[in-house]
Amino acid sequence: MRKKLIIFLFFIGISISGFGQNTNDLKLWYNTPSGSVWENALPIGNGFQAAMVYGNVEKEIFQLNEHTVWSGSPNRNDNPNALGALDSVRKLIFEGEYKAAENMANQRIITKKSHGQMFQPVGNLELTFTGHENFSNYYRELDIENATTKTSYTVDGVTYTREAFTSFPDRVMVIRLSADKPGKLSFSAALTTQHTKNDIKINGNNELSLWGTTSDHEGVEGKVEFNALGRIKTDGGTITPNDNSVEIKNANSVTIFVSIASNFNNYNDISGDENQRAKDYMDKAFNKNFDDMKVAHIKAYQKYFNRVKLDLGSTEASKLPTNERLNNFRNTSDPSFVTLYYQFGRYLLISSSQPGGQPANLQGIWNGNMKPAWDSKYTININTEMNYWPAEKTNLSEMHEPLLKLIMELSETGKETARVMYGAGGWMAHHNTDIWRITGPLDGSFWGIWNGGGGWLSQHLWERYLYTGDKTYLESAYTAIKGAAEFYADFLVEHPTYKWLVVAPGNSPENAPKEHQGASITAGSTMDNQIVFDVFSSTINAAEILGKDKAFVEKLKTMKKRLPPMHIGKHNQIQEWLDDVDDPNDNHRHISHLYGLYPSNQISPYSNPKLFAAAKNTLLHRGDVSTGWSMGWKVNWWAKMQDGNHAYKLIQNQLMPLGTVRGGGGTYNNLFDAHPPFQIDGNFGCTSGITEMIMQSSDGAVHLLPALPDNFDKGTIAGILARGGFEISNMVWENHKLVSVEIKSNLGGNLRLRTPNEIKSKAGKKLKNASGKNPNGFFVVNDIATPIISEASNIEPLQIKPTFLYDLQTKKGESYTFVVK
Repeated sequence: MRKKLIIFLFFIGISISGFGQNTNDLKLWYNTPSGSVWENALPIGNGFQAAMVYGNVEKEIFQLNEHTVWSGSPNRNDNPNALGALDSVRKLIFEGEYKAAENMANQRIITKKSHGQMFQPVGNLELTFTGHENFSNYYRELDIENATTKTSYTVDGVTYTREAFTSFPDRVMVIRLSADKPGKLSFSAALTTQHTKNDIKINGNNELSLWGTTSDHEGVEGKVEFNALGRIKTDGGTITPNDNSVEIKNANSVTIFVSIASNFNNYNDISGDENQRAKDYMDKAFNKNFDDMKVAHIKAYQKYFNRVKLDLGSTEASKLPTNERLNNFRNTSDPSFVTLYYQFGRYLLISSSQPGGQPANLQGIWNGNMKPAWDSKYTININTEMNYWPAEKTNLSEMHEPLLKLIMELSETGKETARVMYGAGGWMAHHNTDIWRITGPLDGSFWGIWNGGGGWLSQHLWERYLYTGDKTYLESAYTAIKGAAEFYADFLVEHPTYKWLVVAPGNSPENAPKEHQGASITAGSTMDNQIVFDVFSSTINAAEILGKDKAFVEKLKTMKKRLPPMHIGKHNQIQEWLDDVDDPNDNHRHISHLYGLYPSNQISPYSNPKLFAAAKNTLLHRGDVSTGWSMGWKVNWWAKMQDGNHAYKLIQNQLMPLGTVRGGGGTYNNLFDAHPPFQIDGNFGCTSGITEMIMQSSDGAVHLLPALPDNFDKGTIAGILARGGFEISNMVWENHKLVSVEIKSNLGGNLRLRTPNEIKSKAGKKLKNASGKNPNGFFVVNDIATPIISEASNIEPLQIKPTFLYDLQTKKGESYTFVVK
């Protein structure tokens, strides 16, 4: 009987590996190779080194990236002519001469130097298998539970398997190639590159070396030098060097180690030794056993990944290859595809953003183009921030660290920009930066005049504290938080008509009303006002927690009262600008004036219901169809609107093949988000949005199940985090009602719970009904000014779902379980 069971399991294994009948919901899998399409390849990375694995049979490609391989070299791009033009530009804006103001800004404020450098690929590791044209039983996968890839196929009765991962502990990529019959593995290996300054050679018999220098770009000399090494270990067979490649013949199995390093130390120091670094990584890894390395890699990865578990159920649709699930998703029930996409976002963040490395850029850490779209920079008028929306709430706080370090570095480089260009103290950044931490305005006035990048980014420093409660960290970040407020305290100017303090020049990112002559430049855009409000509020709160800067705090409190309130316009919308010029037919991808709804908490159904209703009208006016990252943001907005079905509709829109909807984004076969082209922010934005559908904690309470769609009628989640150090250890719901929840208190303090149905303590203790403001300081909601409502508006509050609100005093380190009443 035991023998029969073993044989049965053996054949089941053959079926799964040979024909791809894999129902594991945490795998991306396919029964066709990538071909020449980069967006079909599968991403692996360890935050420092990354690859796109094509899974091709005859010519396998591992397209290689390293986090510091950028064009250019240390540089600044400030325009010192800005200060002399500032008053003139403001005068033109206040006189309504927006086009003239924009023209002057282009001439005098926008940089005349670099408009940012490019994140560039290292090259390819190419493996050529002669005679493998006729293959069968093809299968490839990305296992996001283990952060490994596998490709298998059969040729002439021999099954070939390739496994690859980028090791977290060892900082190298490891590839094992094997055949199920001895002596059948033969192929050639080569490193190639698109860089013109390169040196490719063979070291000894078994090591490929690619050395290169990155590109010059926009007047900045490329000085990042990098070295990629590919060292080969065989079991049986022979290795023969041939010019710039090596030939492996008749091996049983082969392991290839790839290490990559550059001379980059930090944004103003590139004096490292790339050759020695690459050699050191290689030497430390090469003598290790593949299986041991794989076990250590999975353990290091799962330390982060396994913190959060999500189960939304599964259907037969989950048994299909990933590309077919993507194609079918909008017309079928496939809840586990949402789970896969959710966890894929967490996988991408772990893989592209590790402590000590660079933050995830516009494409994370994966790019195959020498001149990528938008240079694959850090676009900080939404995209970079969106990359890190899942970090704290999905229990990946360590992955936040590279961005927090970037912000701290910008708080240094941005001081000179604030002083030289605007005569202001503190620090600031415009709408884009790069590895060299530039803070000057670029791309033209229409986009680049926006100066809120530093202010928005500074909120990530504050958010880290709200989740962790780490006062030592807050002390270290306080100077940068305060510096963002110091800039605005000096830069704000009184509006001559309204007498409010406004940002001028500023804009509402990348959009412009027709009434402003097609120019985006303005004074006191709603988003600018909201960001300044948050910067002042978080600085006041941080200073009071740390007992610092009483005089400055009083100054900020006075200035905050003079900021423009939000406006509800004649179309019952939240106005994007100070004047009521919104077009209800404007379908622009940026809806920046809803920053106050998310990621901020200035618009709430409980404290300002008419603004909340106006936010819904704004979303309806803009529509659902948009680019990928914009749909990701809309998932979060509709979750904040407590409309789960509409949020789910946006997930459906995002999870459809590119080109399905005219004018919209979508998703590529490898589940990368399509702007188009690929931008990773949509992946991260949607992961954040799914979390917000299940739990929110920004509006004064831990709100459970605020926006469940019909499709999420039952499920479980564990491991997500709320502000104040609360962890949802385990939550179960059924029929859209909370069944049970266990919450761990990592900091202690008052736990305010908002639930869709009545609950009680599992221990039988009656819960106290909450009232008034939450006394827990991590849940502070700063009071906003009363909105100004147009006389033409007939806005009325929305009918929102009733909830139950409870307070419970918790002790640090203890867990509390609640069940349905």
